[in-house]
Amino acid sequence: MTAGSDSVLELLPMVFAAPGEALAGAREVLDGDPTPFQASVANHVIGIWQRDFGDIRLALHHLRRARDLAARADSAEREADVLGTLGVALVHAGRTRQGLEAFERGISRGTGQTRARVLYRRAYVWWVLGRHPEALEDVRRAIAVLRQADDVIWIARALTLRATVHLALGAVDRADADFTAAERLWETTGQEHDKADAVESRGLAAFRSGDIPVALQLLDEAEEMYAKLATPTFMLTIRRCEVLMSAGLAGEALTHADAAVRLLDGIGGQSTRKAELLLVAARAARLADDPHTAIARAAVAVRLFAAQRRTWWETHARLVLIEARLAAGRASGRLVADAASVADRLAAFGSPSAPEASLLAGRIALALGWTADAERHLAAAARSRHGGPPLARMTGWAAQALRAQAAGSGRGVLEACRRGLDVLDDHRTTLGASELRARATAQGAELAALAQRASLASGGPRRLLVWSERWRATALSTPPTRPPSDPTLLSGLTAFREIAARAEEARMEGHPVPALEREQRRLEREIRSRTLHMRGDAPGEGDRFDPTRLLARLGAGRLVELAVVDGRVHVLLCGDGRVRRFETGLLAEAMAEAEHIQAGLRRLAHPGAEARLPVVEAAGRHLEELLLGEAARHLGSGPVVVVPPGRLHRVPWALLPSLRDRVLSVSPSAGSWLRALDTEPPSGGRHVLVRGPGLATGGAEVPDLADQYGRPTVLEHDDAEVPRVLAELDGATLAHIAAHGTFRADSPLFSSLRMADGPLIVHDFERLARSPYRIILSSCDTARLASVGADELLGLVTALLPLGTAGVIASSAPVNDAAVVPLMLSLHKGLSTGLSLAEALRDARAALPGDAVHQATGWAFSAFGAA
Repeated sequence: MTAGSDSVLELLPMVFAAPGEALAGAREVLDGDPTPFQASVANHVIGIWQRDFGDIRLALHHLRRARDLAARADSAEREADVLGTLGVALVHAGRTRQGLEAFERGISRGTGQTRARVLYRRAYVWWVLGRHPEALEDVRRAIAVLRQADDVIWIARALTLRATVHLALGAVDRADADFTAAERLWETTGQEHDKADAVESRGLAAFRSGDIPVALQLLDEAEEMYAKLATPTFMLTIRRCEVLMSAGLAGEALTHADAAVRLLDGIGGQSTRKAELLLVAARAARLADDPHTAIARAAVAVRLFAAQRRTWWETHARLVLIEARLAAGRASGRLVADAASVADRLAAFGSPSAPEASLLAGRIALALGWTADAERHLAAAARSRHGGPPLARMTGWAAQALRAQAAGSGRGVLEACRRGLDVLDDHRTTLGASELRARATAQGAELAALAQRASLASGGPRRLLVWSERWRATALSTPPTRPPSDPTLLSGLTAFREIAARAEEARMEGHPVPALEREQRRLEREIRSRTLHMRGDAPGEGDRFDPTRLLARLGAGRLVELAVVDGRVHVLLCGDGRVRRFETGLLAEAMAEAEHIQAGLRRLAHPGAEARLPVVEAAGRHLEELLLGEAARHLGSGPVVVVPPGRLHRVPWALLPSLRDRVLSVSPSAGSWLRALDTEPPSGGRHVLVRGPGLATGGAEVPDLADQYGRPTVLEHDDAEVPRVLAELDGATLAHIAAHGTFRADSPLFSSLRMADGPLIVHDFERLARSPYRIILSSCDTARLASVGADELLGLVTALLPLGTAGVIASSAPVNDAAVVPLMLSLHKGLSTGLSLAEALRDARAALPGDAVHQATGWAFSAFGAA
């Protein structure tokens, strides 16, 4: 590398082709006897590497050395090139004024191609500073010269930068054209880091156009490319966090952003990136309902952006700070003025976030009773409802709904909410993964709540029922996209199962398992990542809930839907041809009482806790008062279907006195119950019985059930391995699975049933062409679910319902294995006489011994669906 100036110059493009080799080559040059020119290039290379992948302070040291050596070499072009790089580094270090001065000197010293490269770098800095018109002007001037010189690498960089600026201004189509042109050029080069950056940028473009699965897939591809180069990915982290937040995964985004800040601080990295990461963390904390963390992160981001003279970024950080202060209960006239000022500045910048700021100003003004101010700001925000990405249009419809509310137009509120939720539905159905579909509904929570309030104020119970159904369990309305026949995904699931089984065996033997747990978490991340890439079907109308059809199908039965409006539970009692409304208790009180009951049931699962039985029964009576109130006296004598909100999914409904002796089933929504009612059983009448390992009774009911059903498929011991179990479950009429259940609150789709070769997880069930028509899960916690999004549920039961299962028996609490056996035998005896799951479960409870353990076991199980 010391043979001559030309060979040393080859190190510069290597920084973004093979960063490690470039760094080693530059150090080799300096270890020799370089000329000032050669030493300038070597220091330049090290400065670039440290600026982008290491310590910004070391970067400045080497770049200043490179500049001084270029002057000694009397090379104006070399000095101009270094000054362009130094300008970027100074801005990233927060020294904006010095950085811009370095650019002025570089532009004046350079000519032709070198000057164009300096202009490109200054355009990049203008983008970093949020000065987009200046960025577009400099990159336009640079591209013209670079094309004349046929400088492919720098033309591709300039096109990528111009596309990124277009995205910041909301011009997605222009950005896509530039990204496409740049990618064609990158394919002709060996610039591996630049290629990874191009893939990352395409992910950003997909996100801006509203295509979350493709965005996640491209960002994952870019991450793999960066990993091969061993380079940090702070910008990728920022973009991934933005996508995760839009998908309803704000808590996950906050974890990623905070971890990146710690890593950046540890290596002494760019101050500009730290500010951007703090802004992302603040937004994520606000969306995760942690306003105090959001305030702390946003306040530091504002200070850093101000010190860096990045007004565009500072304004966006101030928007998040105001949103967080409002969420923390700090509404005031000053906050209205601040939000309005931010909205005006964002509009002047051409930022797509301007409508969000106007909506915020209008919302605060409305809360303070400043109707004229509210109307002005909300009208500005409402203009975004007719164009742009889905979330921007939803912002516009939310503003329009608030305008109608302020004007006293209930009809206007409902129309705006309907239009906004239609946008969300179209967006949601592009998502293939059930987790993303469920979490995405959080974006419509405000619209749904506004519609419920309007329905309560101006409409009858039937209208409130329609709107309660409009946003309840929508992720279950259609099956999730089937996972592709992806060899990597299938091998990942197999490896996960093997590692999880080894970890479980080691724990039982008392051995430490940190290495196995780390590998299990890695495999979980890989599986989840690949499933999130799945795209949904094209948007369609879907099923619209019809109260008249519901009432006709109920017959002599009743459906009890619990709607929550402003924290108060409203019972919508459907039956006898009408819908009646009863106002009951506070949701918070009911949730607290349900948790006390769960604790009681856990204790009653073990002998010796009989004294707790009267306490649990008393809690059941109190919970009935909170949840059903006067409605309990109007349930009639027929079957009852309970449709609770997601946050009450763990209530053991059979414990409530008015429901204890009834034919009782539970459903995530009235629409879900109707779909289950219409589900036809498969032909063939195939029965499958599965026994997993490690049960206290060994799944003692299974041999008796095998005798009862004649010639069912029985899978036990080594036959009860996941691939065989899934093959037999597919399309079965009835499946009974006696296996340990594990609920994963941190990752509900990894909730599992323990088979001979490891866990059978929700992701496995989603691969079934058709899940069993009826399925009975006889072990603990199989009915536990995670409440996510607006009012969605994730877990074993909700994974089965959209896949062809019409009815499930499962437990929402720990149960006594021995007491389960007589309950299950009685249950199946009822099924063999033609009873439904709900009817058979009622009779099975009644046949149990009267002791505390057996009674608690009966209450813990619920019938879900309509089979």
